[in-house]
Amino acid sequence: MSGCNHFLLFPRECQLAVDKPLVVNFGSVQHFFKPLNIIENPVEIQKVRLDQAEGLVCCGPFDTQAPIDANRADFLYAKSKGLKLLCANPDLIVDRGDSREWCAGALAALYTEMGGESLYFGKPHPPIYDLARRRYAALMDSMSDPRIIAIGDGIRTDILGGQQEDIDSLFITGGLAAAETKTVTQPDQAALNAYIETEKVTPTYAIGFLR
Repeated sequence: MSGCNHFLLFPRECQLAVDKPLVVNFGSVQHFFKPLNIIENPVEIQKVRLDQAEGLVCCGPFDTQAPIDANRADFLYAKSKGLKLLCANPDLIVDRGDSREWCAGALAALYTEMGGESLYFGKPHPPIYDLARRRYAALMDSMSDPRIIAIGDGIRTDILGGQQEDIDSLFITGGLAAAETKTVTQPDQAALNAYIETEKVTPTYAIGFLR
């Protein structure tokens, strides 16, 4: 399959409807689309060439260091076919070790900017929280939101999602926002307060690093 993205394609009858969502399993890429037992009538997804696609599922760029604009040619073709793009991870960037990389959200933003239609199912959007609650309930028979905490370094995804879902959140300031929060071992309180005020997102707790 050509192009610079993890384009995985779905049957047109799915139409990416919220009431008939694509089913994903968050793990290694090869198991990403393994159906969950808690979902009735999961939609089968097949990986095909872009010219055979009936839709796009974007898990992230193939080359995480290449400029996002490198995807314009593929996106222009996809847009001309009227393909919808499902963004599995709305993060724009992620840190992997000491490397900062582009993530699926940046590709979805570009596709939208070009006039394509991008649909979001990951944090901070509601479908992923509904799925997580149903998975937990299936395992534990019951659950209570006060026992849930959202943990992450993405203020606009991990923490915003927790805030919107009215669940506690733990903001890891030593990740994506290390510079803004002046985190060395722990965040500088004044810098953290200023960052939270700028982003208009408030975590329940904050810590420099988990380890």
